Amino acid sequence: MTTVRGERARGDKDTRFFGQPWELAHIFGVEMWERFSFYGMQGILLIYMYFSVADGGLGVDKGVATGIVGAYGGTVYLATILGAWLADRLLGSERVLYYSAWVIMAGHIALAVLPNVWGLGVGLILVAIGSGGLKANATAVVGTLYSPDDVRRDAGFSLFYLGINLGAFLGPLITGILQDKVGFHWAFGAAAVGMALGLIQYSFGRKQLPESAKEVANPLPANRYGMWIGIAAAGLVLIVALVLTGVIRADNLAGVVILVTAVAAVAYFLVIVSSKQIDGTARSRVISFIPLFIVNVGFWSLYQQQFTVLTIYSDERLDRVVLGFEMPISWINSIAPIFVILLSGTFAAIWTKLGAKAPSAPVKFALGAMIMGLAFLLFLPWANGAPHSTPLLAIVLILFVFTVAELFISPPGLSVTTKLAPEKFHTQMVSLYFLSVALGTAIAGWLAQFYDPTNEVPYFSILGAIAIAMGIALLLCVKPVLALMKGVR
Repeated sequence: MTTVRGERARGDKDTRFFGQPWELAHIFGVEMWERFSFYGMQGILLIYMYFSVADGGLGVDKGVATGIVGAYGGTVYLATILGAWLADRLLGSERVLYYSAWVIMAGHIALAVLPNVWGLGVGLILVAIGSGGLKANATAVVGTLYSPDDVRRDAGFSLFYLGINLGAFLGPLITGILQDKVGFHWAFGAAAVGMALGLIQYSFGRKQLPESAKEVANPLPANRYGMWIGIAAAGLVLIVALVLTGVIRADNLAGVVILVTAVAAVAYFLVIVSSKQIDGTARSRVISFIPLFIVNVGFWSLYQQQFTVLTIYSDERLDRVVLGFEMPISWINSIAPIFVILLSGTFAAIWTKLGAKAPSAPVKFALGAMIMGLAFLLFLPWANGAPHSTPLLAIVLILFVFTVAELFISPPGLSVTTKLAPEKFHTQMVSLYFLSVALGTAIAGWLAQFYDPTNEVPYFSILGAIAIAMGIALLLCVKPVLALMKGVR
């Protein structure tokens, strides 16, 4: 038996963290606090933009603001490409994760202390870049804790997902009450404090992670450093030029991110599939990920409307008064994480109990998409109602269905991605998964412009039906997809 601590965990001997390797606790912690800061900020971001200046906001048009939120959310996941590339070519996943956490904290500080649109722009750019680096690499580091045939793998990712949602639950509660009582910038400051706590915790535990988490899978030759520095500089100059010439504007930002993300995803698939560093089995597995990618885009384009359409719905249509107390708008974003916290252990236990008999990843994806479509159809009984006429229990029910859909598709999605990933493209394959989330999130912001509170039936009906149809289509293709997955389920 090897004497390396991380390798003992991969030998299924370490069960100190709720039956999982102890090293999972360190990644669990930093991800929990990162999600606290991320969702705490995102829960108030849209209303910060469209609230009037007199109410502490920026007075941005609602349609433009929802597009910016979608574009920002998409950019977070788009930035996983950069984080994955830095991990695979220069620094390794663990180091990128650590440095990214510092960038995130700087972004929240910028939102808290810099004024007006300058603070918004600088803060969102830093948080997007940092979150992109952290997200793909945290998932990749979790994957290093398990051998490919470790039956605890899906349960481990579900536990990891519990940490994400514990932070997502607490963040909007704290920032929401601070925004309501003392103002937006105090709330953004609380997000910065949360990320600082995550950094402190992770700094003590990062040395215990396995050496494989720190390895650079495909080191960049020193003679190519100059070329890549030039490419980065040219890309930055191009973005600045497009902004200054008006090609990229606030009102078309979501469309730009959708286009860039779609092109990046196609390019990434082509690069990996055509690589001479992978064999036929690995290539087939990457191809099998394409239908899962497409369904995941559809799922997240509905799910991420929690931060666009549902925020507006909660502000204008929802009765938020409970026992004489009016809940802050952002508290609605803490409802789904409560259900994840309550149900993730149940789902983890079910997948562990079923073992090899559990539904395959394509089946889980299909069911997740169909259930998400059902959640949108559940808005219909209260469609076109009067202001503040939708009862809070109705949204609780709808978000419960959101959560069930999420647990079918998101933790298994992270897990199957690491299992399908070729060895030389491990972190970059995880970034492909997050590209599907990026595309869905940007589409969520773009779709919000079509939401009309006076005529909601077409919006919720059409989107719900499309999601259900996508799930049915994937169910019909399960056998050929599994054949392409070459033994991975």
